Amino acid sequence: MPGEAVKSEVSLFSRFIKTLFFILLSFVLYSIFIILFFRFFNPPVTAFIYSDGENEFASLITESIVEYNWIPIEAISDNVKLAVIASEDQLFFDHFGFDVEQIEKAVDEIKRNKRFRGASTITQQLAKNLFLWSGKDYLRKALEVYYTLLIELLWSKERILEVYLNVIEIGPKVYGVGAASRLYFRKSPLNLSEYDASLIAAVLPNPKRYSVKNPTIFIINKGADIRTKMYQLGGTEYLKNNL
Repeated sequence: MPGEAVKSEVSLFSRFIKTLFFILLSFVLYSIFIILFFRFFNPPVTAFIYSDGENEFASLITESIVEYNWIPIEAISDNVKLAVIASEDQLFFDHFGFDVEQIEKAVDEIKRNKRFRGASTITQQLAKNLFLWSGKDYLRKALEVYYTLLIELLWSKERILEVYLNVIEIGPKVYGVGAASRLYFRKSPLNLSEYDASLIAAVLPNPKRYSVKNPTIFIINKGADIRTKMYQLGGTEYLKNNL
């Protein structure tokens, strides 16, 4: 009967909507839980580290495919904290996860068919590294916005900076300031100089192409520019006034 067919279709659609709502609600609750968990407990691995380990989580533990060892923020030189802020996100302490001015500039350059400029904040980069994948597809960008907002809402700026400095890729399969300071400078992350810190910050946009250990003239000059920006922000006193 036509009436029964219509009722069947309505019932099927209703079940679909309920299932979709349940899936979305489960995702939201899970994501809130995991971000709250990482507010107090350090992530043992990230999406990027997992991917770099050829999607074999067990091998990360047994074979040390990647270099990754956690360092509390108190044990990281203020020079490093200031260098990454000066280089990557000078409005870090002022925004809620997004640098609107940089986004507008990026959109304007795209409209004028100029080279695409990066507009990601430290929090956006952290969200991507922790939970997502590389690439520029719309789904990843939408999830990045979602996770960025949750992180800014549920974490302090100090926690965001601490996790970021521990999970960013600084060289091929080298993650975090702790591993980088040991491998590239043979010193404690607490003793990294302004020069050391500026080289780390200089390679962050493309750590697989540029090297902290063997910096090119481009990276050396970029490091000098970052040190200038560090002074312009007010040096390490700037951190004391914000952290």
